[in-house]
Amino acid sequence: MELIKQNFQTKLIKSILAVVLGSIVLTISAKIKIPFYPVPMTMQTFVVLLLGLSFGYKIGLSAVGLYLLEGIVGLPVFSNSPERGIGLVYFTGPTMGYLIGFLSACYLASFVKLNDNFFIIFSKLILAVSTIYIFGVIWLGTLIGWDKPIFNLGVAPFLLAEAFKVLLLSLLVKKLIKLKSFI
Repeated sequence: MELIKQNFQTKLIKSILAVVLGSIVLTISAKIKIPFYPVPMTMQTFVVLLLGLSFGYKIGLSAVGLYLLEGIVGLPVFSNSPERGIGLVYFTGPTMGYLIGFLSACYLASFVKLNDNFFIIFSKLILAVSTIYIFGVIWLGTLIGWDKPIFNLGVAPFLLAEAFKVLLLSLLVKKLIKLKSFI
């Protein structure tokens, strides 16, 4: 019985550590901007998918949820904070839909399996990252008006960068999924 209790405590500590570290890595990925045409690329979506792939939906969603909560309470974790605001004011701005989409993308990425072939992995990750843009466009259209070129503003500039990140993850996925055994 003592061994079971000790194993549970060890697993809980590892899980909490993975959630906190995931949130930190997500914050760092939001702050690093890579020059990319036509807009700079952050690695946030890469890390969101990585969390789902590497640790599964429970830990992945917990890490993304912690990241969002940190931003909502005012920590400058989001991509353009504190320059463009912090807290709930920033969260409910133009990027809120994308930020909420991180949850769905992380969840869907967790369904990639070790024995999936490259095409299946790539397709699952494209579907996962697409949900970020679906939620983002819905919120952006609601916020700034549907008469604006929502797709051109909120999706088109990022397509090439997202394809690159998904391709990179698809190539690395067999190694990343093995991180689940850490927990």
